[in-house]
Amino acid sequence: MRVATHSGPFHADDVLAWGLVRVFVDPEAELVRTRDPAVLAAADMVFDVGGSFDPATLRFDHHQTAYTGPRSSAGMVVDWLESAGRVSASLAAFLRTRASDYVDDVDNGRRETDASVPCFATMVEALNRGAGTLEAFDAQFRVAGDMATAWVRGLAAGHAEEEAARTVVQAAMADAEARGSNVIVLESYVRWKPAYFGFGGADHPTDFVAHPGPDGSWRALAIPPVLGSFDQKVPFPAAWAGLVDGELAAVSGVPGARFCHKNRFILVCDDRPALFAALAATGLARGRYA
Repeated sequence: MRVATHSGPFHADDVLAWGLVRVFVDPEAELVRTRDPAVLAAADMVFDVGGSFDPATLRFDHHQTAYTGPRSSAGMVVDWLESAGRVSASLAAFLRTRASDYVDDVDNGRRETDASVPCFATMVEALNRGAGTLEAFDAQFRVAGDMATAWVRGLAAGHAEEEAARTVVQAAMADAEARGSNVIVLESYVRWKPAYFGFGGADHPTDFVAHPGPDGSWRALAIPPVLGSFDQKVPFPAAWAGLVDGELAAVSGVPGARFCHKNRFILVCDDRPALFAALAATGLARGRYA
């Protein structure tokens, strides 16, 4: 597939559009950066240049007066990916929320970037610096495009993980209620917070999530009151804050207690029995949870 965009300085929308094409359309696509009408006309897809918005012919420009919508080339490509069945409606919504809506707003002047915040738009802008020729801008665009491609892949993977977590977390929440416990137990780690709060976690009668760690340890997280908060519904004991290994084992009375964060939101133990013993020792865990 031959894909074309404009030459010279680049912005977050054309860079993100290129990343979306590489992830969801053709990872081996050939990129041409030009403003030559003949080259643009011969390309299979054109974005952010060309003066035409026509998804049927894969033309995604938003600069012409005939286009009055809210999208930049990035949002146009996301819309097309959804309508063409290349991404699900759920993934398209996720991509808009996490990436393209912001890029659209910045590119169309509805939102200002903050130079002190390393967002995608400011990182792309920085990658233009030092380029003074068309060839140099082309080289830097490819660097930015690789960054965008990796980001889009990560977003897609994160969406898949969140979707898979929904069933697991919903079942684990119901299991905790059935046990009369305020501890959710996950037999393997999943990104539980989006699903937990999506299922009413702020009002759910659970305070902790226990799950295995990647190193064979077991750990418990104190659940925040709302998604994104750094507080906890119920923090671990103040006397445990910041203690590690022998110090924590001595204070808790639990051999195998390994670490309690100074902000009292995570407790790590050598294994599952040690973690459940430590939870019991806190006096904060209720019901049958082991």
